[in-house]
Amino acid sequence: MSRSASLSERFGERARVSESFGEITLDVTAGDWIDVLTALRDSGYAFFDWLTGVDDTPEGFLVVANVYDPLERHRLLVRTRVPRADPRLASAVGVYRGADWHERETCEMFGVIFEGHPNLVPLLLPDGFEGHPLRKDFILAARVAKQWPGAKEPGESGHGAPSRRKTLPPGVPADWGTPDA
Repeated sequence: MSRSASLSERFGERARVSESFGEITLDVTAGDWIDVLTALRDSGYAFFDWLTGVDDTPEGFLVVANVYDPLERHRLLVRTRVPRADPRLASAVGVYRGADWHERETCEMFGVIFEGHPNLVPLLLPDGFEGHPLRKDFILAARVAKQWPGAKEPGESGHGAPSRRKTLPPGVPADWGTPDA
């Protein structure tokens, strides 16, 4: 029996199993997140590799964990979706202690709250930072306040080449005005 079929049989309705480029992914509901991770850990996926978020606008956020079975040498992605309006998910720290810093980073960068996390405090950003910089709707104000590197735009070398049209940098709303020349 293939690994995909074995996982499908084991988790049934609780997980949708897919395979792409030889990698297996389990999609689970947020309510089954901890139960599935615990069952995977107990069945040999003892190594927690990483966890992160993905802004899957407009539906919400995906939380993705990569776990590894060192005896069988198999990797597995486990994903769940949390809503944008209230992005909350049970903490996996009780299952995999290595999830601690990954959940802190995902909370800080995406705003996903990991309920039951023992110390969900900022990890990377300076004190007083407002917002979640890896969300697609986060405006990078530095792109407006600070000019792009280099003294001249391409085509403005003074050799008679036409200047390209001035545009706003990516991530800057149109109502913020135009960049300085």
